[in-house]
Amino acid sequence: MRFTLATSIVALAVSAVASPQPVQVGRRISQAIPINKRESSLVNADKTVDLGAIHSHVTSTKAKFRRGLHNFKQNTRSKYRSNETQKRGNGVPLSLNANEDLLWYGNISVGTPAKSFTVAFDTGSSDLILPKKGCGSSCDGHTLYDPTSSLTAQDVGKSFNERYGSGSEASYSSGNIYTDTVSIAGFTATCQTLGAATKYSSGFEASSFPADGLMGMAFESFSKFNASPVVQTLASEGEVDQVFSFMLSPSGGELYIGGSNPALYTGDFSYTHVTKPAYWQVTMDNVIVNNQTILRNVDSIIDTGTALVLGYPPDVSKLANATGGTPWPNNDAMDMYTYPCASFPNMSFTFGGTPFLFSSLNGGPVSNGSSECLSSLVGVDTSSASGSHAWIVGAYFLTGVYTTFDLGKARVGFAQLAA
Repeated sequence: MRFTLATSIVALAVSAVASPQPVQVGRRISQAIPINKRESSLVNADKTVDLGAIHSHVTSTKAKFRRGLHNFKQNTRSKYRSNETQKRGNGVPLSLNANEDLLWYGNISVGTPAKSFTVAFDTGSSDLILPKKGCGSSCDGHTLYDPTSSLTAQDVGKSFNERYGSGSEASYSSGNIYTDTVSIAGFTATCQTLGAATKYSSGFEASSFPADGLMGMAFESFSKFNASPVVQTLASEGEVDQVFSFMLSPSGGELYIGGSNPALYTGDFSYTHVTKPAYWQVTMDNVIVNNQTILRNVDSIIDTGTALVLGYPPDVSKLANATGGTPWPNNDAMDMYTYPCASFPNMSFTFGGTPFLFSSLNGGPVSNGSSECLSSLVGVDTSSASGSHAWIVGAYFLTGVYTTFDLGKARVGFAQLAA
């Protein structure tokens, strides 16, 4: 199945009957959990691409990574990159990503007694955020976390109040920080730090953000709360190994905690090491188009919370020139290209010496009935967000591969999906 901007809601996990049984990993157990994908918001009702929505998504993604850079600097007292530049005095929003597209979400439980919540799984941030009881209308439609009803909740004594956007479009999220018991896939972290929002920004209204909250899965150095993310907490308490894996194919998929599910991929993993444990940033060996290597040694951030693939504009322009891409005019500081819908170039990204097909490069038609389709690889300057000219490799590529994230060895592995 080709994955396009018009793909609708798909339940990614197979039924419990078909799910793999827990697998022993040393003294620990690994387990799959079901995840769902919300409907894409990057398209209009007629299934054509929505330029405004794409612009909002790109803006949101860049803001998320700017927040991560700020968190890294606060936690480590150092810059992510030696040449990193960042404006001061504007405030840095909490690591929640408003107007998120291609939201992958599933269930966790929090507190004692346990209460179930849905959370978006995001490898581009590090904190667990839930809406708190008393949040008001901004949290309508979401399940609310009530620390007073949990025997294991502890108030850390800190709060947050963060701004999203600027000027007349600015909105705010605020709340308090707690520790509590958090369980996922049958594994339990007994002292997990989380943010309980007493106000959600407009981007987290239930109509546009179906999950109750967010579960960040990057490294601790990117935590707004300077606290261990959930998987790291599970590992430190001896529950699981520091590995988790995603299969995000629209034909069915899962999040696998504590390892990887061999039933969902074929062959060996091709690993590439994280350049600095913060983002899941690695080096892409090269980009191959129609059997020709066009780019080499591309810094790349692997992010399940981003929909598109965002590349450094000169890189994307070079690829478009080599493949006959036609610039699509827009006023949003994005370099976008179209191709005939029936003849997109064959493009692969190489990680760890193995090329992997970018199977969802075709993002869908630019207008109703058009024979021209928009590429899901978009040229965007991410230097203010990533501290470099790194690409952000999102779900449109990740849906075509099986991806494993190894916290302990600070590496990302890719494998071919099983047939």
